[in-house]
Amino acid sequence: MGAQVWTVIADLERCESHGLCVEEAPNHLRMDDDLLVVTDETVAADDLPALRAAVRVCPVAALRLEKRPVS
Repeated sequence: MGAQVWTVIADLERCESHGLCVEEAPNHLRMDDDLLVVTDETVAADDLPALRAAVRVCPVAALRLEKRPVS
């Protein structure tokens, strides 16, 4: 199996712009005119705990973490 990397994926149709995720992971997420913006999809190992917390606090489950193959 090849190398894999964690990525953060936002379901913008589901997102209700509560902003709780941004508080947990400001290095990867921000709000822009009440819309969630993923500023960096690729997750470094050091940022994984913050993004896991962001996924957990989302009240509508609009975020997920996924492992993807490195291209």
